Amino acid sequence: MNTAVIGAGWAGLAAALQLLRQGHQVTVFEASHILGGRARRSPAPALGMSIDNGQHILLGAYRETLALMRSMDLDVDALFHRRPLTLLYADGSFALSAAKLPAPLHMLAGMLRARGITGHEKLGLVRIMAALRLRGWRSAPACSVGQWLARHHQSERMIRLFWRPLCVAALNTPIEQACAQLFANVLRDSLGGDAGAADLLIPLVDLSSLWPDHVQAHADRLHPGRLSMRLGHAVRRLESLARGVALDGERYDALIVACQAPVALRLLRTLDDPPAPSGSSDEGRRHEARLRYEARLAALDHAPIATVTLLLERPWGLPLPMLGLQERPERLQFGQWLFDAQARLAQADGGDADSQATRGSNSIRAQGNQDVRCAASPNSLLHVVISDAHALERHHAWQVVGGIIDQVREQARAYGPMPEVRGHEIIVEKRATFVARPGLPRPANRTPWPGVMAAGDWTDTGYPAVLEGAVRSGLRAALGLGPA
Repeated sequence: MNTAVIGAGWAGLAAALQLLRQGHQVTVFEASHILGGRARRSPAPALGMSIDNGQHILLGAYRETLALMRSMDLDVDALFHRRPLTLLYADGSFALSAAKLPAPLHMLAGMLRARGITGHEKLGLVRIMAALRLRGWRSAPACSVGQWLARHHQSERMIRLFWRPLCVAALNTPIEQACAQLFANVLRDSLGGDAGAADLLIPLVDLSSLWPDHVQAHADRLHPGRLSMRLGHAVRRLESLARGVALDGERYDALIVACQAPVALRLLRTLDDPPAPSGSSDEGRRHEARLRYEARLAALDHAPIATVTLLLERPWGLPLPMLGLQERPERLQFGQWLFDAQARLAQADGGDADSQATRGSNSIRAQGNQDVRCAASPNSLLHVVISDAHALERHHAWQVVGGIIDQVREQARAYGPMPEVRGHEIIVEKRATFVARPGLPRPANRTPWPGVMAAGDWTDTGYPAVLEGAVRSGLRAALGLGPA
């Protein structure tokens, strides 16, 4: 079976690999010249290097993604810096780390040992997680995360320091609008999973190099001649055929549409109404099925994620690869998470971050001074992530960058003076994710058109718009087409 895939993001490439395993001949169409979709390598001319189009992390719970990488004979352990869940604010106001204990004791102990909150707040955190586990990780229908937290009497400080950052990072949706059930699904598979499920996996290479760049070589090795990549080809039109579908005039037996939701909607609207079931001529029913599917696509609103990358004159040497930041929007301090490339690489080489964090700022300054790199070194990069980044639209880029620099300098001053900033880049992914509202009806993988499947983190995966959801959707779409 000759099958086309539109989109070489994580969903489309996962679908392509699964189709190859099922015996299909596969052609992947991608408008860009870089693989990875919304999680890819991107040129940063202002820095004189390439960086990711946004800082992403994975979790130990992302089993399908990690299994896919292992199936390609990639060394997962060498590609990530992996550490137990650790939430430490740069200003020291809050710290929580999973303990080295069997599940669920690892998270219970971590919550009870958390710093920066009262004993009453710790017990409230334990109680809300226990209640969610007892309910089978089910929330009330059409409930927002904010409503769920209020019903369980979470304090304002607990929400500000723990729940709000966690929710926005996972769903890219503020707690007042975010779907409690999707959030519960994330908590079930991470904090509620086995001891390694909540581990943070921070890539040590760019996102395209992580696995998308290896797809063609893997296919050529195991399925020679059965995968073709059409990079730089933006598909403009689909056409329904008696058997199969045509893409810009080229015929294929089947199709997986794995591009962003607005593009998928535009392409599917170029198709004729789906054919009636055998023995039926009910054109009205076919048209209604089409309209229902398109309506679900059209109902998806999107939210941006911004990443501000700062090039320092030398590595700073922060205690952890990822630190939390306190938001102060009135001062244009929008940053939520701070990533230090040097700390990530140092700990991947065996550094003990926990002991570093307790030795104080003098030893951390010394470490930074001992490892002076040239100004263009990737090890001198800081990445600041801003999820749900609508507020940035009201300000000039230079204002946002200035506010972020002040925020990082002020909140991380315990680790020594921030090295001089030699350059910066701000990347805003305007349609990074769909807005994960309660009760949002998401499109299925199977479309009303025979032989046409959809894949993407926006399909009904049971997950928010995360990388694992994209991979799962791609695999499911390919399985839905069946063997060639």
